Amino acid sequence: MPKLRLIGLTLLALSVSGLAHAEEKRYVSDELNTWVRSGPGDNYRLVGTVNAGEEVSLLQTNDGSQYGQVRDSSGRTAWIPLKELSTTPSLKTRVPDLENQVKTLTDKLNNIDATWNQRTADMQKKVAQSDGVINSLKDENQKLKNELIVAQKKVSVANLQLDDKQRTIIMQWFMYGGGVLGVGLIMGLVLPHLVPSRKRKDRWMN
Repeated sequence: MPKLRLIGLTLLALSVSGLAHAEEKRYVSDELNTWVRSGPGDNYRLVGTVNAGEEVSLLQTNDGSQYGQVRDSSGRTAWIPLKELSTTPSLKTRVPDLENQVKTLTDKLNNIDATWNQRTADMQKKVAQSDGVINSLKDENQKLKNELIVAQKKVSVANLQLDDKQRTIIMQWFMYGGGVLGVGLIMGLVLPHLVPSRKRKDRWMN
C-alpha cells in the first residue's frame, strides 16, 4: 500500500509538472452547466458542476490533459476542461450590461423627446399668443375703419344739412330784403302823391 501511494503521488506530481500558477479570470461556456473533477483529467472523479456563464478564477493549467484548476464564486476549487473556459465575459454577464446600456440610451432618448416636446409646446404657445395679438390688432384696425366710415358719413350728412340751412337763411334774407325794397318802393310811389294833394287843398282853402 505505501508503494501504491508513492506511485500515485509520483504520477500526480508528473501530471501537474506543466501547471502555470498565475491566477486569471475565465468564464464558463454559456451552453450548459459544466462538470468539474477532482483532478486534471477525465479519469478523476466528478465533484460537481459550475453554472453556465459563471465567472471563475483560473489557478493553473495542465497542458497535457488540457484541464485547468479553477475557483468558483463560493471558493470551491476543481478541475475543468480548458475548452469550457473563455477569456471574454459570458452572455449571461454581457446581456444585463447590454440591457443596462439600452435602458440608459432609452432614458436619454426619452428625455430628449420630452425636452423637444416641451420646447415644441412652448413655441406653439408663443405662436398662438402671437396669432392672438395679431388677430386682436386686426379686429381693432377693422373697428377703427368702420368707425371712420361712420364718422365720414355723419360729416357728409352734417355738411348737407348745413348747406340746406345756409340756403334757407339766404332765401329768408332775400325775402326780407325783397319785402323791404317793395315797401320802400310803394312808399316812394305813394308819398309824392299824398304830399302835393295837401298843398293844393291848402291853396284852395285860402
